[in-house]
Amino acid sequence: MTSTIASLRAYLVETADLTSATALLSWDQNTHMPPAAAAERGRQLAALHRVIHQRLIDPELGRILDELEGLEDRHPANSDVVSLIRVARYRHQHSLRVPTEFRVRQAEHQAGSYQNWLEAWEASDFGVVEETLETTLDLSLEFSSFFPEADHPADPHIATADTGLTATEVSRVFGELRASLVPLVQRVVERPGPDSSVLYGPFPREAQVTFALDVARDFGFDFGRGNWAWTHHPFATKISPDDVRITTRASERHLGDGVFATLHEVGHGLYNQGAKAAGPILDGGLGRPGGFSTAIHESQSRLWENLVGRSLPFWQHYYPTLQDTFPEALHNLPLEHFYAAINKVEPSLIRTGADELTYNLHIMIRVELERALLEGSLPVRELPEAWRALYLRDLGIEPERDREGVLQDVHWYSGLIGGAFQGYTLGNVLGAQFFEAAKGADVEVEGGVGRGEFGSLLGWLQDTIYRHGIRFSTPELVERVTGKRMTTAPYLRYLTEKFGRLYGLD
Repeated sequence: MTSTIASLRAYLVETADLTSATALLSWDQNTHMPPAAAAERGRQLAALHRVIHQRLIDPELGRILDELEGLEDRHPANSDVVSLIRVARYRHQHSLRVPTEFRVRQAEHQAGSYQNWLEAWEASDFGVVEETLETTLDLSLEFSSFFPEADHPADPHIATADTGLTATEVSRVFGELRASLVPLVQRVVERPGPDSSVLYGPFPREAQVTFALDVARDFGFDFGRGNWAWTHHPFATKISPDDVRITTRASERHLGDGVFATLHEVGHGLYNQGAKAAGPILDGGLGRPGGFSTAIHESQSRLWENLVGRSLPFWQHYYPTLQDTFPEALHNLPLEHFYAAINKVEPSLIRTGADELTYNLHIMIRVELERALLEGSLPVRELPEAWRALYLRDLGIEPERDREGVLQDVHWYSGLIGGAFQGYTLGNVLGAQFFEAAKGADVEVEGGVGRGEFGSLLGWLQDTIYRHGIRFSTPELVERVTGKRMTTAPYLRYLTEKFGRLYGLD
């Protein structure tokens, strides 16, 4: 059995190396690749995806797994051996459901779709990418058809992003959150907000990101094992455990854009670097499906961006440095004014720039729209108008241009439809649940943050979450860390207390 386990590990590590190559090509496409290379990049990615998929469905992998049948019964349920076999079996069986030919078509389409989206965004014209998105929807429904037992066409996409979750569970959490969130938003926006004009430029974008990257080092991001680059839509990726890349963007017109976008991606990067402790494959080396949970990953990016980076203790420590970075704009601005400005609640059109309180309404709108697309009740051609209608309903505003509406996010134009967006709100919910659990475990959180010392918090996250990699499903990990199923209660407490203080609510 020892030699068979070694054979399985070697087989999976070689497959993971190919997955790393696709991550590197995708990173390059989103950062430095010349636009004219899109077609060739599509072929390159398709070729790699074909080889990876063929390895995952190879009868040799099935034979190795058959030889290991029953071994799980002789080892602890969450041992490395059992976890490795479970992950390998899941990937093998899942891949057998999805034809290689489909994966090739998907990879080729996504490479071209991303370039179409860039053109459409620049022109602020949904028509440029409408036909491409029609094909994306067809591919998304085709993927769903490979799992006919699913209760909803979104279920296979959600399970790919968050093993163990379904559309029903997502709806439960969203409904629970919405019932309390909407009245809270209404109460806050009725109050006069702080003057946030102090956040509007010019603030040189290089200086914004330099400040944020210095904070990233303080958080614990290891630039000896990581790197960063500019991009159009920020993301983080893991090429390997010792090659974790983050990207960011910044606008000279607004101070928060570069700072908070960078801290968000650093949160992803810390998780990716910390997962190295799980060992090969269990560190997420094979990529999805069944890999890292988007909800857990987003819980870390939102935790470091918001619960840490938008907190008063954080700025009590870092605001003098920011004032030194932008002395003309901030030198005479009191901390209390700055803190209120970066936490101002104001309905807005752009998700990535939304305040903490209204952010989840942006996500709920997207999930509602993609469910309608998958169910067939919303034709792609009507998507821009449906987008405007839901923004008017939930936020009282509507975009005048497609760039501020249906084209603002890259997700539907670089992947499939149905499994990406719910992770952001679930991440907000879980980030608060984990943060509260850390405080309950006597981890020094606020005091450390107020001194610019994050080792205690990062150490707890590494020990309870990061080191496990993909060993557990999303619900299993949440219960293991907090002792409870996913619940909105800590998040709602956090929002109510924070914005109640800021806006003087009873």
